[in-house]
Amino acid sequence: MSSSAPKIPEKTSRFTESIGLIFDEISSTQVRGHADLDENHHTPWGVVHGGVYTSMVESAGSVGASYAVAERNQFAVGVHNATDFLRPSTGASVLVEAKALFQGRTQQLWEVIITDRASGKQLSRGQLRTQNVDMPSSQA
Repeated sequence: MSSSAPKIPEKTSRFTESIGLIFDEISSTQVRGHADLDENHHTPWGVVHGGVYTSMVESAGSVGASYAVAERNQFAVGVHNATDFLRPSTGASVLVEAKALFQGRTQQLWEVIITDRASGKQLSRGQLRTQNVDMPSSQA
């Protein structure tokens, strides 16, 4: 790994913190993380909101895709997110696993699977297509 390659972020965005996602491993082809979901992530009907899972798909896929193009002074932005919700949950400790399915010069495709760590059952899965873009210039 090059010294200029990004490492696991020491500080994530407030948004990522709000969904509880913590990154454990990041490489150019896979990302592993976890979160503890509870009533703070619920819909008014008492189950985890699908937007939490969609956000985890977007976050994990974008971080891995950005890691893959960092040495080219680029980062990745999501352009299409298709997330399926497989079973409802009132809360769980979840494993978030992302893997690259395709990595091209301008776009990437990542699959993200979110699993209840206790039962081993998949709660949600999605695909994220990203666009590789140049880092913004630091000049105003």
